[in-house]
Formats: sequence, structure tokens, C-alpha cells
Amino acid sequence: MAKLDFGKIGVLMGGPSTEREISLESGKTVYESLKQVGFEVVAIDIKTDGIEENIRLIGSHKIDLAFIALHGRFGEDGQVQELLDSLGIPYTGSGAVASRLAMDKIASRKIFEASGLHVPRYKAEDKLSYKANWKPHHNDFVLPLVVKPATHGSSIGLSIVDREEYLDKSVDLAFSFDERIIIEEYIKGREVTVGVLDEKALPVIEIIPKKRFFDYEAKYQAGLTDYVVPAELKDEIAQNIQEAALSAHKLLGCYGCSRVDMILSNDDIPFVLEVNTIPGLTATSLLPKAAKVVGIDFPQLCIRLIGLAYDKTQNKPAD
Repeated sequence: MAKLDFGKIGVLMGGPSTEREISLESGKTVYESLKQVGFEVVAIDIKTDGIEENIRLIGSHKIDLAFIALHGRFGEDGQVQELLDSLGIPYTGSGAVASRLAMDKIASRKIFEASGLHVPRYKAEDKLSYKANWKPHHNDFVLPLVVKPATHGSSIGLSIVDREEYLDKSVDLAFSFDERIIIEEYIKGREVTVGVLDEKALPVIEIIPKKRFFDYEAKYQAGLTDYVVPAELKDEIAQNIQEAALSAHKLLGCYGCSRVDMILSNDDIPFVLEVNTIPGLTATSLLPKAAKVVGIDFPQLCIRLIGLAYDKTQNKPAD
């Protein structure tokens, strides 16, 4: 299919979430890459979650297809997908329903559990019920614990709690970002992630942060994390991880691409943590790293995602 068949492409970036700056980096990288290979492309900076304002903004550019490079709220939570559906504009990535499910770690985790995927034992809490119901060792939980917001990415608001006296402070931090949080057991093991592209699992990446865990700083500050691509694993274990990732992607109804974050426990069990429907899209982000291993460079990756978006509108029903 010729590049011109896709018409004018709008790269949606920025957004109103705590991940705005990362989204701008992703969007600019996608924009520059598509421009260099000859696409008609425009950068569209989304600054609010106002529906009418964004309808006017996107409509003013008269685009034929949207490349969504928005992370977090109003990007990965289904809102912008619903807006684009209402405008009849095709877009990259998952539809509104799958996006909403993946963004909600509580809802997605229930689906994973029901389908037999391994997830850490956890308790979901909201602000109203937390003080009355939570006990630090509820359901045989033992320290350390992981505390995180239910609907944020980039490890924002996440804490590992080693001592009980730090629990309340970690809970307050998570609640400062979200009305609902997850308190879960800490799984000792190796941090791994698997990109999914066009319903196929890419090679496993091992993430080795020089800090204790892969937090916001470790993710985005150069030199704080090492990546092994592909991860040094026995073939059977790598395959198990890839199968878990692909299952998680499909269970939520994701489309086009995703990145599934997991912990490989010390006894080689992959525990699914979350699915990112719009993973980072800079040239050094994890999905592009994995794609490169199988011979797909960054421009090719972007073109593949655009092609899948077009195919979805031609061949598949909307969410």
C-alpha cells in the first residue's frame, strides 16, 4: 500500500496527564520519522481533556488518520478513542473499550485472574473505604508491599514498602494521584517486558534498573537502567513469558500494539503487572527496541501501526 493512500496523518501528543512530557517526546519522534519518509503529517498538541475543544482542534487540521502518541489520561483511557470514533477518524492502537480496561489495573487484573494468568496477590482500595478496611497483613500479605495508583503509568505514585510505618505515607502518595489504588505483594524476580505487534509477541526485554525498581526516574533518565534485548533466558521460559503477554493483550481486546510489563519470579513464573496500550515511542523506547531485534526499524514500526489502523477501519468492527 502506498504511503499516500493514508492521506494526512495527525500525530496526537502531549495531553493533560502526568505523562505529558513523555508523550511530547514520543509524538515528536513519530512526527519527525513520518515526515522524513514522506508522509503528509501534522503535529497536534492536545492540552486539555475538554471534548468540544479537542473536537474543534482535531477537526481544524482535517486529518484522515490519527496516530495517537498520548500517554496516560485522555490517551490510554479510551476518551480520545471515543472522540475519534465520533468523528469517524481512524486511529492507531486499541479501541476505546480495550484502552479503558488496560488503563484500569484493577479491572484488567480481574480479567487476567479469571483467565488463569499469574498476577501478584493484591487488594484494591478506594479513599472512602481504605481507613476502615485495610490491615497491612490482610490475606497473609507480608512486607515488602507495592502500593500504586490504579490508573497511572510510568510508575508515577508507586512505592515499595519495606516497613509498616511507611505504609500510610505510601498510600497517601498513591491516593494523591488516583481515587483508587492497589496494594499488592512484592514479587522477587526479574523485571521483563514484551511488546506485542500485530498479534505477535516480540522478543522479551529484561529491564535492569540501577535503582531498586524501574521508577519514573529510572525509565527516563539516561544511564539509570540497563536493557537486555533479547533477554538472556532459556527458550522455554522466554516462550512462556511471550505467551502470557500475548494472552494479556488479547484478553483485553487490544489491537495494533501494546507492551506487557511482568515480573519473572525466582521460580520462573511470569506475573503480569499491566498492559500499556500506547507504549513509549521514542527511538530508544522499549517497543521500538524489541521491534528492531526482529528487523523492524522505527519508521517501519510507525508505518506498520498506521497500516493496522487503516486495516481496522476496513475489515473490523469498532469497539
